[in-house]
Amino acid sequence: MSIRKRIWTAPDGTERQAWQVDYRDAAGKRRSKQFDKKRDADAHLDAVKRELHDGTHTHHRDSITVSEAADLLVAHAEANDLERSTVKRYRELADIHLKPRIGAKKLSELTKPMVEELRLELLADLSRPMAGKVLAHLSMIINRAMDLGKVGKNVARSVRVAKAKRDVEKVVPPDRADLKKMIKAATDDERALIMTAITTGLRSSELRGLRWADIDLKAAKLTVTQRADQWGVIGPPKSEAGRRTIPIPPQLVAELKRWKLKSPPSSLDLAFPSSTGTPQRHNNMLRRTYFPLQVRAGLGVPKHNKAGEAIVDKDGAPVLTGKYGFHQMRHAAASGWIANLIDLKRLQVWMGHENIETTINIYGHLLVDSGRDAELAKRASRDLFG
Repeated sequence: MSIRKRIWTAPDGTERQAWQVDYRDAAGKRRSKQFDKKRDADAHLDAVKRELHDGTHTHHRDSITVSEAADLLVAHAEANDLERSTVKRYRELADIHLKPRIGAKKLSELTKPMVEELRLELLADLSRPMAGKVLAHLSMIINRAMDLGKVGKNVARSVRVAKAKRDVEKVVPPDRADLKKMIKAATDDERALIMTAITTGLRSSELRGLRWADIDLKAAKLTVTQRADQWGVIGPPKSEAGRRTIPIPPQLVAELKRWKLKSPPSSLDLAFPSSTGTPQRHNNMLRRTYFPLQVRAGLGVPKHNKAGEAIVDKDGAPVLTGKYGFHQMRHAAASGWIANLIDLKRLQVWMGHENIETTINIYGHLLVDSGRDAELAKRASRDLFG
């Protein structure tokens, strides 16, 4: 390994100089790179030495562009049968946010300051959560390229978008009176589904993948064993914690018994299938059942387009949609359990959270009720003082 000074005469007659780093890579192949300044050549040689020692060195000519690396990650995801929604998200994050900005840049050319600059650009154009997702995806792309020997280090690993306090919104569960209105407005074909959503906290994918075999009406409980993705493809729960058993109230047991007698036949044994017995798609369930139900219940709100403008019908009247997103039914179930003094560990299990920190972060503020403090203290010490 060496650094040598090169001096030559340019076509215009001026004398030029540069510093050339020469070395042999791990395969014994001679490599070189030229710099205008000696300090840059010194820094590069030091980096090469470290990378060769660690077995992570990749020469610039062997590196690939960010776009090429992003496509390799997608191919890896497809080859490993990752969920269709995951592959779709990988493509969108790269195609929409990364390729237009740094797609032509070789991974070996990326530096941490460049990624920091990208972070600022993303924050200027996107929400903080989305900017964070894009940066995290870039880090995943580089990690995959490292596995394939296309780059020596991940300069994006430590670049993050900190979550601002103002971005941490506390969960506000649906009003209990609104939930009653939804149940009352539900048709015979809708009532079992909406009651299950409100009282069990199942995710949309879990509800649409629920089988009758997973519902024990005698023991008043259901078990999550599978889920249907947004396209209706059946697969395992999103995590091991997603496999869980949840108790169901007697009112739901009775409603499910009625629904089982009239639900569409399903070769997959689905409790809430489409009219043809296949898994419902998420968007179809929202469009055909969930949002119209809310509008009938008097919980409709104006629908807006992507530009934030209210959508109107041919007569100029506002088009209505549901007040609550489907995920808020999970919050409805959690808040109902919390109001009845469920313990934190049981709440974590029933919600299907992998760790208790997630449960605390989402619902911790609902667990604090100073109005009950005195009564809890009294009960806790009752056996001591008679």
